[in-house]
Amino acid sequence: MSLKKCTDRHDQIITNAIVSSTITIAVWHRRDLRTVDNKALTQATSDGTVCPLFVFDPSFYDDRGRACDARIEFLFESLEALKTQYRTLGSDLTFLFGDPIDRLRELLENNIVDAIYLNGAVTHGGARKRDETIAGWPETTVFYDDGIVRNVPDTRADWATQCTTYFTAEQYAQPQTLSPPDTPPESDCTIDEIRSRFDVHSQKTQVPRGGRTAGTARLERFCETIGMYPQSISPPAAAEQHCSRLSPYLKFGVLSLREVYQTVQSETIDGRGRAMFESRLYWNRHYTQKLQEWPEWTTKSLNPVFRNLHRNEFDERLDRAWRTGQTGFPIVDAAMRALVETGWISFRMRSLVATFYSYILKQWWKRGADFLYYHLIDADPAINYTQWQSQAGLVGVHPIRVYNPRKQTIENDPDGTFIRKYVPELAPLPTTHLAQPDKTPLAVQAECGVEIGETYPYPVVEFEAEAAAARSLFESLHPRATEALRSDPELMRRASLSRRARHDTTDPTTTDTSKSQAQLDDF
Repeated sequence: MSLKKCTDRHDQIITNAIVSSTITIAVWHRRDLRTVDNKALTQATSDGTVCPLFVFDPSFYDDRGRACDARIEFLFESLEALKTQYRTLGSDLTFLFGDPIDRLRELLENNIVDAIYLNGAVTHGGARKRDETIAGWPETTVFYDDGIVRNVPDTRADWATQCTTYFTAEQYAQPQTLSPPDTPPESDCTIDEIRSRFDVHSQKTQVPRGGRTAGTARLERFCETIGMYPQSISPPAAAEQHCSRLSPYLKFGVLSLREVYQTVQSETIDGRGRAMFESRLYWNRHYTQKLQEWPEWTTKSLNPVFRNLHRNEFDERLDRAWRTGQTGFPIVDAAMRALVETGWISFRMRSLVATFYSYILKQWWKRGADFLYYHLIDADPAINYTQWQSQAGLVGVHPIRVYNPRKQTIENDPDGTFIRKYVPELAPLPTTHLAQPDKTPLAVQAECGVEIGETYPYPVVEFEAEAAAARSLFESLHPRATEALRSDPELMRRASLSRRARHDTTDPTTTDTSKSQAQLDDF
């Protein structure tokens, strides 16, 4: 829907409100689980009586391949916190169950609400079709306040400017009080009922608690330690402690990107850490912009030359070894086990396991991307799938980077802290052998009680040979991939970086804080 149509529709709703003295407005929450810096809520408070609601769509819970139970529990905790926020303001959050199109239509047709306000979100697949349907209703107003450019021929031309404008604009204040409607819709389900109905039971550990109180507390802690951020991005053990870990709160909109951006603007906050973190907020918007432009990032390779690469070469043994952390490459296995156990790994580890799956094991990228998306608490389709394609070399504009697990171990886990934590069967092994345990002398293995092939597997593939084969394959495909982009301007535009992203290339090892570091492999 165009922004002009939304503006015209909103003006008509207000005109109707003047005529009828007041209207009841359903504020439909989705990825904006907060009452602070919420444009739809602010406008609804001004225009009429607010009826906040959330719809539990059974298709999300029936199709459990989309989200692990820990992510669903994080959502539940965030919703419970949002309900508390509304009750504190004098209102309440209504919970409905069913297809959102059906449930929202019922509210309108039964004259329970007069209008629907919602904040625009970048979605894909069935959710995108759902949003387009609801946005097309005459009673619906969509507010676009997220730094994403829509409905212009070339969204890249104004993206950086609009994104900066979003980050620096004044936040929308939380309403001081809210009066409930005279006849508010009644909730027809509870979180406990949804949890029981779909047998939601999280098995993960170290998962952050959802909700705004937990989110703001984490933001405060990060601001106190942001000076450690630059040197903690790549080492996985340090990343667990000193990366922001705000991504789940941003994914569900418990915190807005704008309030996080503005919070770290304090002059007392370390300049280099602040600049590097700010660049990641821009990258968040950059990849969301990509999904807005082309929602098929989640289903097929952007460059048609790579569209079926390795799709028919599924090897169950290799795939299972990767998923269960039994590849014989300790840092890869530690990352995969950490993912399954905790629902989070650092960006460097996400890049490592993606390139290992794609280049070294030569498996179809989407199976791996879906596996990460399922397990990540912070799973964002715009970031997960575009990054998988970039790391797997499927776009055609990024350099082919085959991460060497042994080199990554030496450089980023030199004392073996991360490996020993998640691959405890290797804990007794001397640190000098953790990068390549299969080369450990038998006498040392016997002394440590670690028997490679029994205690821990031999490598499932020969890394150097598979890396060389991958480079050779992509070198042979490069001319065709380049020609595919050059012959299709629309494809080239989808593949390219935004203007700001192209320029934000400060080396992360430099002390220059005038630019935001934005090398993909350093996130």
